[in-house]
Amino acid sequence: MFATRCAAKIAARSFSTAAPLQSKVAVLGAAGGIGQPLSLLLKANPRVTDLGLYDIHNTPGVAADVGHINTRSIVTGYTAKDADGLKRTLQGAELVVIPAGVPRKPGMTRDDLFNTNASIVRDLAQACAETCPEAKLLIISNPVNSTVPIATEVFKKAGVYDPKRIFGVTSLDLVRASRFIADKLGRVVDVPVVGGHAGITIIPLFSQVEGLALTNDERAALTHRVQFGGDEVVKAKDGAGSATLSMAFAGARFADSLLRASAGEDVLEWAFVRTDLFKNEGLEFFSTYIKIDKNGVKEILPLPASISEYEKELVKNAIPELKKSEAKGTAFVAGN
Repeated sequence: MFATRCAAKIAARSFSTAAPLQSKVAVLGAAGGIGQPLSLLLKANPRVTDLGLYDIHNTPGVAADVGHINTRSIVTGYTAKDADGLKRTLQGAELVVIPAGVPRKPGMTRDDLFNTNASIVRDLAQACAETCPEAKLLIISNPVNSTVPIATEVFKKAGVYDPKRIFGVTSLDLVRASRFIADKLGRVVDVPVVGGHAGITIIPLFSQVEGLALTNDERAALTHRVQFGGDEVVKAKDGAGSATLSMAFAGARFADSLLRASAGEDVLEWAFVRTDLFKNEGLEFFSTYIKIDKNGVKEILPLPASISEYEKELVKNAIPELKKSEAKGTAFVAGN
């Protein structure tokens, strides 16, 4: 009797038994350092009913492993050796999450990954444009400030571009900012982070956190830590990888937001998207507040008027860096 009651309590607190909408999520790069924990978290999400996994190798093993988790979603795994493996992974996908690419090593910036990851994202985006052009594309592969423009240009060339459906996942910056101030506040709260997803383009808006009082030195130190938190992880792993587990958590969180929006919820998020906010500056992509619905981006919200002068200066300094990264991504597709 006791065991029966305990089992019932565990089942009740683990996952909802309500039938979810039919939602297929594809993960491209599923056997990698981010892809494996991301696949685990997506399998645990009751909103996901079909999980398609793809990588150049080892994907069937990952699929078999997470497939034993007792949620009702089905899992398939394909590799580059499987005939039409990528196409079969993408068919019917509502969301496609792309963490594929090489990880950073000590001393490397995200931009140092460009030459390898740019080709990977280009080719995977091309497959998405051909097989599931209406899916929402969630790009994790670095450098996001360039890979999102790459995917955009690929979709434009294919004639299926919809800016509402392509997202650069910058959620890890929000997660870090939230964690770094949690001890000071005594609670976990969301911290808006805007700009981009590399170094000084990452701009935490601590001024928007109610009840948070920082000295100038504290603000500068926390801002720097959020901007270069990835370096902290790369150094701590001593050449064995970059931020994989926290990135997987952040990616799964953003995917869940899109799935909730597809189910009819009103959802506010932050992501690196196509926007006219800085059109006069010649900048097309910026991470900012967005409202999302079943079609993707419903509305792009302006930066709060109440951001501090310090934060305004950070935005000003980030724009030239964002423009260079954007131009680099766009030029890559034009030249290849």
